[in-house]
Amino acid sequence: MLTLGCARNEVDSEELAGRLAADGFRLVDDPAEADTVVVNTCGFVEQAKKDSVDTLLEAADLKHDAGGGGRAQAVVAVGCLAERYGKDLADSLPEADAVLGFDDYPDIAARLRSIVAGETHHPHTPSDRRRLLPISPVDRQNGAPAAPTPRARLESGPMAPLKLASGCDRRCTFCAIPRFRGSFVSRRPSDVLTEARWLAGEGVRELFLVSENSTSYGKDLGDLRLLETLLPEVAGIDGVEWVRVSYLQPAEIRPGLIEAMTTTPGVVPYFDLSFQHASPTVLRRMRRFGDPDSFLGLLDRVRGLAPTAGVRSNVIVGFPGETEDDLQTLCDFLVAARLDVTGVFGYSDEDGTEAAGFTDQLDDDEVAERVRHVGDLVEQLNAQRAEERLGEDVVVLVESLEDGVAEGRAAHQGPEVDGTTRLEDAVGLAVGDLVPAVVTATEGVDLVARPRVAAGVVR
Repeated sequence: MLTLGCARNEVDSEELAGRLAADGFRLVDDPAEADTVVVNTCGFVEQAKKDSVDTLLEAADLKHDAGGGGRAQAVVAVGCLAERYGKDLADSLPEADAVLGFDDYPDIAARLRSIVAGETHHPHTPSDRRRLLPISPVDRQNGAPAAPTPRARLESGPMAPLKLASGCDRRCTFCAIPRFRGSFVSRRPSDVLTEARWLAGEGVRELFLVSENSTSYGKDLGDLRLLETLLPEVAGIDGVEWVRVSYLQPAEIRPGLIEAMTTTPGVVPYFDLSFQHASPTVLRRMRRFGDPDSFLGLLDRVRGLAPTAGVRSNVIVGFPGETEDDLQTLCDFLVAARLDVTGVFGYSDEDGTEAAGFTDQLDDDEVAERVRHVGDLVEQLNAQRAEERLGEDVVVLVESLEDGVAEGRAAHQGPEVDGTTRLEDAVGLAVGDLVPAVVTATEGVDLVARPRVAAGVVR
């Protein structure tokens, strides 16, 4: 099972792995030792699509029938790219033996057996999955609870993503995710808590709550404040030390949610805020809301309750119609915002989105130049923000130990994309330890810290 893309895809892969293991399949770590290679693709942006196709081609090279030296008989594409393009992907990529959509997931074991046996799988023709839902809160409450989806951990680290919901109800003009992921559907709190307890029993110390829009959690269950009440329950599970929430819409954040995320014991004050831009004009064309003053006010409220809170965001530059003044508004906001990490993406058309039809597209070279300009600025700003943390007391979750060096993340650093913290003295430490430390140096967004021995390690 090879996984590309976001943490939500990681959960999907572990659910697929759980279904397969429950039906007699054995998972192997090396694709060359597999009879079937399943590639969970990402279809979000152009580079992600390319990476997914490249991975499928590399997997196809292992096929025994092609003389690749491996034992693989079949390469199967699943995930967002497969769902988004279905038959078109299958026609353009004959190296993949099958392209499976989301509707194939419940019967994944039977699908793989038939594919390995040489049967032809007819891929789906994609449709707008938003039309399948929403299900009303009354129907959700009165319906019989769905059987829990089995899950098998594919990673052994002390952090694991935990899905809150799937899909999205927003209509951002640049984003195709709702079309192939469907409308927003919250998981029942009981299902979230059951899976959280299972993960804790597997040795997970940090739970990373993921969805396309975590601020919407509960709205389809009739309770928009459900996340505020769920967080203390998740954080109170024995063995769970940290709970982190991802992907928050700035326009939907409520004062009660900020308070819950900054004052609940065990919930780290970490805000993954999807600003996307700061110019009101550009944001309106994106079908989003906000402006520099409202965004900075939100950050002030967060830091008023948790001065050392971690804040990250992504921005899109070169959106159709973006003027030099719009770009300067974004840059001025980023200077004032003091974000820990900012991802900078150049706009590109996505199939089926409203923005793809806008007539005032910027030249590709101009978009690339704006990405370089904002990217250089962000690199400086993020490094400056890291330097502001010199002398700060942090707690570090140890994720790896190698040659006497411990590396992990402080509470303000999210998994994989927000930098790491290296501990200067790793004597006696183990993966999964929570180590009080003081920041002594920075390397870009990465930190170096010295353990505070007297403070004690949490095991």
